[in-house]
Amino acid sequence: MKEMKLNLKTWWYFLGKSNQFVVKLAVSVLLVGLAFRLISSRSNQFPDITKTPFVETSNSPGSVSLPGIIEQIHHEGSCNFTVGNWIRNPEGPLYTNESCQFIESHQNCMKNGRPDTDYLYWRWKPKDCELPQFDAKKFLEIMRNKAWALIGDSISRNHVQSLLCILSKVEVPLHVYHDADYKNRRWLFSSYNFTLSLMWSPFLAKAKIFEDYNGVSSSEIELHVDKLDSHWTSVYQNLDYIIFSSGKWFVKSAVYFENDKIMGCHYCPRRNLTELGIQFAYRKVISNVFDFVIKSNHKGMIFYRNPTPDHFEDGEWFSGGTCKRTKPAEEGEFQYNVLNRLLREVELEEFAKAEIRAAEAGVKLKLLDVTPLSLLRPDGHPGPYRHFHPFAKDNKEKIINDCLHWCLPGPIDSWNDLLMEMIVKG
Repeated sequence: MKEMKLNLKTWWYFLGKSNQFVVKLAVSVLLVGLAFRLISSRSNQFPDITKTPFVETSNSPGSVSLPGIIEQIHHEGSCNFTVGNWIRNPEGPLYTNESCQFIESHQNCMKNGRPDTDYLYWRWKPKDCELPQFDAKKFLEIMRNKAWALIGDSISRNHVQSLLCILSKVEVPLHVYHDADYKNRRWLFSSYNFTLSLMWSPFLAKAKIFEDYNGVSSSEIELHVDKLDSHWTSVYQNLDYIIFSSGKWFVKSAVYFENDKIMGCHYCPRRNLTELGIQFAYRKVISNVFDFVIKSNHKGMIFYRNPTPDHFEDGEWFSGGTCKRTKPAEEGEFQYNVLNRLLREVELEEFAKAEIRAAEAGVKLKLLDVTPLSLLRPDGHPGPYRHFHPFAKDNKEKIINDCLHWCLPGPIDSWNDLLMEMIVKG
């Protein structure tokens, strides 16, 4: 099987297909200035998309103001958790790699030999309010007789492991279920009758994925933009709290279906199909997810978590990209790259519309916007320490940096501070 690769010519092909000035300008800047870098390249989850086209079709709204949408989402009198900075936290993390058994080897930076520890001693401080540190015992008391699920991709798995590490300081949960590939799992905190589940659904929609364990594709993904993934919809009403997340997987080559008929694709040069673009599919699916949530009459609490930025510098995953920083970035030091910004516009705009409808329907729908605070933590990724002691003399493996996922413990633990506060405030 040969991995499907993208080439520079496809940019100009799609420019010819699109009359939108904004897209032309963005791509020109990318190609001429080499100033913008798209999201992470090939990993076990993501292909090399540094040259992948993105097209906003006429079915999608025009450009939007991110600050305006965020201001709409954060109502008057509530704290905007997205505005703030990282401040020193002398107490350090709530757990270590030695105290937690739930850390996956690729995120176990300390065990893998990362020499610096300064990245562990920071916490997020919103500008206009106090944000208490996550209280594991209080959380478990609130969640007595409740069922949680985090639904999404490998970043959701990263987040679940962070939660498990913190909560296990109060009670070590029982691992009560896993599928053959360990992509879907469930843990039980028996003293509280609280279950925490991880559900693998990278698109949140029905999709056939033709990839092996290493992420090598034999064909385009078949994505049904009008059908949600029954894997999670079938158990939706049994869950009290849900965190949805998606976005990263939409960069992959895919054929789009609606009403079981092919309607177009994203990057399928070997097929005579209309290029519809990433934003088209992402908007369709997210809109359908929110519509399902609003019409469900669900009485629990539903979160949508924005995708988090990567911090590759001087390349990408398989082209020498690294993340060597050891301290948080200053405000403005990192910007959203073009593709991340386009996806963020889609999700924030769709959420802003859905939030109004959800309130009218009596459904608790909340945005867990961790993107701005995560953007300032280029120091929190495994980098080369996704491998065990990568620079040991006897290590002959090629060193590949992971500047997408998060070290555990690390900045991702602060997501739980936001989550706890949003639950308490209701």
